Amino acid sequence: MSGHSKWHNIRLKKAKVDAQRSNIISKALRDVMLAARHGGGKSEGNFRLKIAIERARAADVTLDGINRAIKRGTGEGEGGALLELTYEAYGPGGTAILIEAATDNRNRTASDIRFICSKHGGRLAEVGAVAWMFEQKGLVELDKEGLSEDDALALAIDAGAEDMKSVEDVYEIYTGPSDLESVRNKLEDAKARIVSSELTMVPKTSMVLEGDDADRMLRLLDALEGQDDVSNVHTNFDMPEDVVPAE
Repeated sequence: MSGHSKWHNIRLKKAKVDAQRSNIISKALRDVMLAARHGGGKSEGNFRLKIAIERARAADVTLDGINRAIKRGTGEGEGGALLELTYEAYGPGGTAILIEAATDNRNRTASDIRFICSKHGGRLAEVGAVAWMFEQKGLVELDKEGLSEDDALALAIDAGAEDMKSVEDVYEIYTGPSDLESVRNKLEDAKARIVSSELTMVPKTSMVLEGDDADRMLRLLDALEGQDDVSNVHTNFDMPEDVVPAE
């Protein structure tokens, strides 16, 4: 398994720096609403909702806002229905991109994503064109501070994880999609400091870009994630470790 790319780690850093951006809160609330729609409004029996609430709280969303989003998701609150859509695209150099969106206007979102892709050297692809290049995995990130790689690996094995990767200031623990909740719970029981957990799409292989292609790809991914309806962006793009991305 190739694991996440350098882009994934750049993205995590950006999320911390860009937490003030207005669409961070709206996206967090939308995730809460969708999680409640799919699994009910009680986090005790809805792991997806539990994760969504944690992310919303990390983005400084108020409890009142979270509760309204839950009620909207379960049909108790006001607001129109959202469609969950996945778009497939090619980026510079033939890189693969999966774009997850939630929207109340399919045509608007498709038009926006098509424009963003074309502006930055990419293009939308047919359904199935790139999805086969990814597989769904559970991902739990552990804080490295005070935790050796050997100890982290032992925790991951004991918890039933599939793989572990050391990345900058976290350990990435990978699980099967259905095992994410149990692995996270076991890591919590072992007193590991969990930074985040999520279901994600991991590329089976990575494509390394350099120079102008890498620059354009970074700008494309940043623009896609900045689009209000986009929930997640996954890519097989990678870049050399010694390359510093352009601001």
